[in-house]
Amino acid sequence: MQTHEQCRVDARIEAVCTKGCNQVRQDIAALEAGVQLPETRDLSEEECRTLLRELKQIMAVYGDTCRLPPS
Repeated sequence: MQTHEQCRVDARIEAVCTKGCNQVRQDIAALEAGVQLPETRDLSEEECRTLLRELKQIMAVYGDTCRLPPS
């Protein structure tokens, strides 16, 4: 059984992932830079770290197929 916090994180992951591969990569970069996303503004710091970690795991499956161009 999932905790309330895990359900909140899972819902946000689904919301972020609906944006598409390139936007998810941009959102990961923003989260790594400490930027709050609309999907994360009511999450705790721990929940944000969990969301970021899980987004990275999800995107690792795609490898370089939708990497952000170097800045």
